[in-house]
Amino acid sequence: MSTEFLLHAQALNKSFGAVVAAQDINIGIRSGERVSLIGSNGAGKTTFVNMITGYIKPDSGDIRLDGLRTNDMSPRQITRLGVARSFQIPQIYPNLSVLENMLVAQACHDDRLSLWRPARTTAAQERAEEVLLRFRLQDHLARTAAELPGGMRKLLDIALAMTGQPRLLLLDEPTSGVAAEEKFPMMDTVMQALSGQPLTTLFVEHDMDIVSRYCDRVIAFYSGRIIADDVPSVALANADVRRYVTGETGAPHA
Repeated sequence: MSTEFLLHAQALNKSFGAVVAAQDINIGIRSGERVSLIGSNGAGKTTFVNMITGYIKPDSGDIRLDGLRTNDMSPRQITRLGVARSFQIPQIYPNLSVLENMLVAQACHDDRLSLWRPARTTAAQERAEEVLLRFRLQDHLARTAAELPGGMRKLLDIALAMTGQPRLLLLDEPTSGVAAEEKFPMMDTVMQALSGQPLTTLFVEHDMDIVSRYCDRVIAFYSGRIIADDVPSVALANADVRRYVTGETGAPHA
């Protein structure tokens, strides 16, 4: 079977009662791509991400990771194949330190999580500190996660997702809840941290300035369907995208 795409979704359909959340979704994503999913609330972006990660099962269609069908796999099995995600609301342990959060995440991936605090082996701590350094969190190792400002919590959540050395990283609204003046510096840090990694990045985002600057492909959803799939300059100028996603009604900017 061809493995042209790292992630290949074919003819995906999903309904919740009378609500159609995915209608004949066909997406192929190659290794190394940075792809943004855009669309208004309820357009189908999160449903698509949840199907990829195994939290929701499609009613019909196929999902393949590097040629391997994942439809019937659990989220844990899919994670083991190299799929990781961060969340719109950071999934961190607020009462643990930044370093302890990383050690817990590593222990989960290594199946060595203790009942209480994670073991501080030299190797584990070095691995954690190397990732935190890339995300510019090295000066905050001893701070509890609850003390961190919003942008740093987002960075920690993404750093936690990286502990398993994924091949496909899904970022759910990475700049949501981050102060306007922090968004670009935070995304610069994320992209620099991910550079040089054998990684495909797929992120859901509502800020079109972020989309334009940091992705090389845009997939736009509306009412469970894909209405555009192209480079940012073309996708964001699409008439349906301007009408249903960005809310613009005038002629596209030159």
